[in-house]
Amino acid sequence: MNKYNLALLKVHGTAVLFGASGIFGALTTSEADTLVLGRVLIASAILILYFLYKKQPLVKITKGQFGQLMFSGILLAIHWVTFFVAVKVGGVALATLGFASFPAFVALFESVFFKERLYAKDIILLIAITIGLILVTPDFNFSSENTQGLLWGILSAIDYGILAVVNRKNMRKLSGLQASFWQYLAAAIFLLPFSGDKLFAVSAIDWFWIFCVGFLCTSVAYTLFISSLDTINARTASMIISLEPVYSIALAWLLFGETPTLKMLIGGSIILLAVAWSNLKK
Repeated sequence: MNKYNLALLKVHGTAVLFGASGIFGALTTSEADTLVLGRVLIASAILILYFLYKKQPLVKITKGQFGQLMFSGILLAIHWVTFFVAVKVGGVALATLGFASFPAFVALFESVFFKERLYAKDIILLIAITIGLILVTPDFNFSSENTQGLLWGILSAIDYGILAVVNRKNMRKLSGLQASFWQYLAAAIFLLPFSGDKLFAVSAIDWFWIFCVGFLCTSVAYTLFISSLDTINARTASMIISLEPVYSIALAWLLFGETPTLKMLIGGSIILLAVAWSNLKK
C-alpha cells in the first residue's frame, strides 16, 4: 500500500473511531459525566506515557495560556457530557446527527467573534443544516425522548462551535498534543467535584467501554488523524471526517437495531452533504 492510500485509510479509521465513541457510550450504564471523567483521565495518562516515551517535556505556559486552556477544557468537558447525554436519551443516530450540525455554529460564531462576514456558502450551509435538522426531528413534542436526544446533540454542537472559536484564538502557540493534555486535565479538574466519587462505583465492564472511548476514540483516533496530515491536505481529511455520522449510524443500526426512518435519512443526508460541500469550498 502506498503512502497516500495509507493516509486515507488512517483518516477513515479516525472517522470510524470518532463515530464509535457514541456506540461505546451507549454500551455503558454509567452516567455521562462519569464516562467523560474516565475518558479524560485515561486520555491524559496515555499522553503522559507518550511524552515520557518521546522524551518530550511539557511546554511551559504563561498564566494567560493556563487560564485559556482551563476554559477550553471546561468547554470540552461540557461538549462531551452533552453528547453522551444525547446518546443515552435519544440514541446514537439522533445524537450524532444533532452534533453533525456544528459547522453551522462554527461559521456563525466566527462571524460574531472575529467580525468575519458570512459568505454565500456559509448562509447556504446554515439554511441546509436547519432544514436537515427539521427533517431529522422525530416530532416537535419536547416530552419525547427522541426529540430531547436530538436537542442535547444540538447543544453539544453549539458548545463545540464555541470551543472551536476559542481554540482558534488561543491555541496557536501550542502543539495539538500539548494543548490536548492541558484541556483533558482541565476537564478532569472541572468534573472531579461532581463525578469523582462515582468512579468507585463503575463496574468492570463499564471501565472496559470507558477505556475504549479514552484510548481508541481519543488517543488512537487523534494520533491517526495527525499522522495522516503529512500526506493528505486538511480539506481532504475534513471531507472524510465528515463521514463520521455515517459510520456511527451504520454501527448503531448493526449493533442496536436503530433503524433510521426515511425522513431521518433525508434530513441526515442534507446535513452531511452540506457539511461536505462546505469543506470542499474552503
